[in-house]
Amino acid sequence: MALINDPRKLFAYKLGTVLSGEKKILTMLKKLEKRAQREELKQQFRHHREETEGQIENIEQAFKALGEKATGRTNPVIMGLSEQADVLYDKTDDEILDTVLLGGAAETEHVEIALYEDLITQARGMGEQQVVSLLQQNLEQEQHTLEEVKRASEQLAQRSGRQPSAVGSAPDAAGFSDTGRE
Repeated sequence: MALINDPRKLFAYKLGTVLSGEKKILTMLKKLEKRAQREELKQQFRHHREETEGQIENIEQAFKALGEKATGRTNPVIMGLSEQADVLYDKTDDEILDTVLLGGAAETEHVEIALYEDLITQARGMGEQQVVSLLQQNLEQEQHTLEEVKRASEQLAQRSGRQPSAVGSAPDAAGFSDTGRE
């Protein structure tokens, strides 16, 4: 692959990683909805899945506004979060699974927020106001979802009588490791 030496091409490449990331997240949300133990959490994941479908449409519109083909690119961060989640979910008892699901959701939201903030900064610098507007919609939804995840995590911790763990912290910080239950 040739080196990227044009800021617009770099932006399109990074936008492609976000497109692929959102599509992977869509798949992850379907799994989360099935794995969630509490109905309200299933509904929250279902709602975010619907929002993610709209976010994908916004990204595709951003490509169109740039005059670029909507091309997905591998997003290794999202892929890593997905792989980490699958391993951890399989090692977690149903009694605390919702806590793990919420922690993984928070991690993913933090990554998405960072990606959108970077893209918005770049789009502003290029003078692409339509693209900024589309990506800003996605960013605001991600920020709102993170707040919902934090709230759900705190409520779950209160119900279980435990202190809430740091939302968005690595699962290993909660005492899980690859040497745990198989």
